Amino acid sequence: MRGTTRPLLLVFAFFCGAVACAAGVQAASAKASSTVKAVRIWGGPDSTRVIFELTAPVDYSLFQLSKPDRVVIDLDNGVFGKGVGAKPGKGAVRDMRIGRFQGKARIVLDLDKNAHPKSFLLNPTAQYGYRLVVDLGTPDNQPSQIVKTIDSDIAHGKPRPVVIAVDAGHGGDDSGATGPGGLKEKTVTLAIAKDLARLIDAQPGMHAVLTRTGDYYVPLEKRFEIAREHKADLFVSIHANSCPDYCDARGGSVWVLDTHGKQSEAARWLAKSENASDLIGGVSLDNKSHTLASVLLDLSQGASMHAAHEVGGDVLAALGGIEPLYRNTVQGANFVVLRSPDVPSILVETTFISNPQGERRLNSARDREQLAQAIFDGVKQYFETTPPPGTWFAVQRNKRLYQVASADEKGTAGDRVAPAGSARSQAPVIVAAARKKPSIIADTYQDMHKVTRGETLSGIARQYGVSMSALRSVNASKIEAGGGIQVGQVLMIPSS
Repeated sequence: MRGTTRPLLLVFAFFCGAVACAAGVQAASAKASSTVKAVRIWGGPDSTRVIFELTAPVDYSLFQLSKPDRVVIDLDNGVFGKGVGAKPGKGAVRDMRIGRFQGKARIVLDLDKNAHPKSFLLNPTAQYGYRLVVDLGTPDNQPSQIVKTIDSDIAHGKPRPVVIAVDAGHGGDDSGATGPGGLKEKTVTLAIAKDLARLIDAQPGMHAVLTRTGDYYVPLEKRFEIAREHKADLFVSIHANSCPDYCDARGGSVWVLDTHGKQSEAARWLAKSENASDLIGGVSLDNKSHTLASVLLDLSQGASMHAAHEVGGDVLAALGGIEPLYRNTVQGANFVVLRSPDVPSILVETTFISNPQGERRLNSARDREQLAQAIFDGVKQYFETTPPPGTWFAVQRNKRLYQVASADEKGTAGDRVAPAGSARSQAPVIVAAARKKPSIIADTYQDMHKVTRGETLSGIARQYGVSMSALRSVNASKIEAGGGIQVGQVLMIPSS
């Protein structure tokens, strides 16, 4: 009897365990359902982003249909929350419909035209919970509008404008930092970017390109790609800094790509060039050997990083003129938006939005215009002293060379030894060129050079292929007896 009862007990235990297991699976399945709490659509000129706010991770599938064009998303364990329903469209989305299909929550995005969808799930962060993101990009992947290209100016024999790509950080669902009073970084950066673009376009010889003109999201890599598409001479990304718990940190800072970022990004670009044609500084990499492509890429990005440090220093100095600085030297970091291999790129943290005083400044139209003016002044200073060849600024630089060299045709040798500290001693001293005609002056001076941190007179002479004595002669009033030079000085460079 005892032997018979034991197997029956085992069967009964197995049956109860199976029932309990099934109940547990059913409970777990019910618990694993994800509710769509809200839907947001951000429409931009080149892409549209749709965000579904979820209470939990979700299993989903996405596919496209045509005639008419639409994107369908099925949420395997999804349900729609209260108030979530059909939604008017923006950007590429004409409208949105929801319903149930074969036990799944189905979302249909009706499109104005065909689009390339890309989707991914995001884990909770800051004020956001789980999110399903669907990006709809344009099939041609081209910039939506190029107002002006430098090629048209060159074709007509005109000096081209310096092109500045101005990037308003964050946007759309990515609001960035939030101030203690609720001011959002994405709103501030767009306002400052528009102010800066207006100043740039008002300056002869300069042209601005905005990476975004409204409250929509632009992928980070797309931002510097826009700069490359427009053949920009400089990329400026505008941000507002923040620290945890609204600390009292304040002041601006300027960031450029650091050495580690350069190395990792160079490797990525080189891998890309092995599979697809690309241009680095106007040179195609698709027909180059791996070694040559690596050298060309390193030279291009090295030159861009050097230029970024230069212009970053000018912008930082201008910001320091209107507010205390958070960092008084240009900082290095591996920010995605700074990774263009052939466009010098800087990121400007205007001030701390997490500081109540900083938030008030950023919420003031007058103070935002002041910040934009400082950034503009730094950028303009850089291009006045380091103009790219063929630009309006290069033409103006050449005119200044003539003016400096022929400013005092009646000058004598005595004029060149004015007493120390006098106004005369501060002006550039030109030896053996004061009474030369402009046609001869053009052959006398090849360039002007602004001294940067760490440079020496001998190094500058080697850079331009001139002798130390010739360089000393044309800059006698600026060079100290022992050959010392100061950061920020502008030296005349003789032709030989």
